[in-house]
Amino acid sequence: MSRYVQIPRPTEHAALRACERTPRPTPSMPAILADLLTAQRLGDHEGICLLACRAARVSQLEVGQ
Repeated sequence: MSRYVQIPRPTEHAALRACERTPRPTPSMPAILADLLTAQRLGDHEGICLLACRAARVSQLEVGQ
């Protein structure tokens, strides 16, 4: 028997189920492109990658193909 005991957290499961049920709002393409320009000006490579993927999702393109 391990010395650590997992404590069930029903609120965590309820929060995850509620998150799955509600649709996420899609951000507007102009806002994403404005943020992409800001990330490019700042040299934020991770931000550029994340925003490019988000722009691809908004435009309904398949990412990675």
